[in-house]
Amino acid sequence: MMARRKISLGELAEKIDITPANLSILKTGKAKAIRFSTLEAICKILDCQPGDILEYKDDEG
Repeated sequence: MMARRKISLGELAEKIDITPANLSILKTGKAKAIRFSTLEAICKILDCQPGDILEYKDDEG
């Protein structure tokens, strides 16, 4: 989604007021949770829906 919108990780991090390191953790799927306010900010900047950037994976598979 970031590539489609031509926005870098650093630029997005600045716009949503989060550190690039924390945004990288979200991007790589290593985060255990995300605040709804952060998700909302990401979706607003990228003009997308949560389902466009989130994926469910079963831990037991």
